[in-house]
Amino acid sequence: MAQRLFEGRDHAAAYLKYRVAPREVVDRIMTFMHKKTLKRFNLAVDVGCGSGQMTTLLAPHFSQVIGVDVSAAQLEMALSNKKPANVTYRQSPAEELPFVSGEVDLVTAVTAVHWFDQEKFFQEVDRVLRPGGCLAVISYGMDKELEYGDVSDKLNDICQEYHAAVLSLQDMVLNTKAHYRSMFNSWSYPDKEWNDCLRIKRTIPVSGYINMIETTSHFQTLKKQDPTEAESLSSRIKSKLLSAMEASSPDPEVTVVVKYHYWLACKP
Repeated sequence: MAQRLFEGRDHAAAYLKYRVAPREVVDRIMTFMHKKTLKRFNLAVDVGCGSGQMTTLLAPHFSQVIGVDVSAAQLEMALSNKKPANVTYRQSPAEELPFVSGEVDLVTAVTAVHWFDQEKFFQEVDRVLRPGGCLAVISYGMDKELEYGDVSDKLNDICQEYHAAVLSLQDMVLNTKAHYRSMFNSWSYPDKEWNDCLRIKRTIPVSGYINMIETTSHFQTLKKQDPTEAESLSSRIKSKLLSAMEASSPDPEVTVVVKYHYWLACKP
């Protein structure tokens, strides 16, 4: 059964502002496509596109890119953001893609497939992809790291404390590397490849790291159940990070490392 989350306007705005856009993954996807398929890069479809971060990254490589999401709030946020002329959005569930059979060159889904009815979604992927078209399924774990001078280890101990507290409320749907690897193993296309870890680094303020964690479904679950505890947890973790950094500014910058795992496949 598909799950409906990330549909509040405030959450959608935070998602756009604080999530890391994986441009390095797009480079890997395009390298795969150039090796595996005819150079027909007409239409890319980004499913579960949210606020359009991945959708816009695909724009330089395709004649047309369409982001698809079931959430009106997420699409409203995507449309409010500056976008290339060849990018458009459609509201639709992932299990009923509004495309003609065989017309799509690339389907992407970033940190989204675990929310879909996977059997129906993958049937739709196979239907809409042309022969030689490609699929990219992408996600990342909660185990983000921070780098800051010689106190990185201390910061990451604090990060683990944060992650453990947030993950104590597990979602019904799994977003784990093992779950994505299982999807890859069961996918029928013989021409496919698994990528275990691509470390993507961004320099952001400490508050940006806190806000990034707060966009996750785990934290949002905690916030709904006990908003006071959720706010207190984030405040405690931020104070611990700043103390370990002996920061001279109220919001110093750190390097956050997001560990992406993904798999790619080319339709026969």
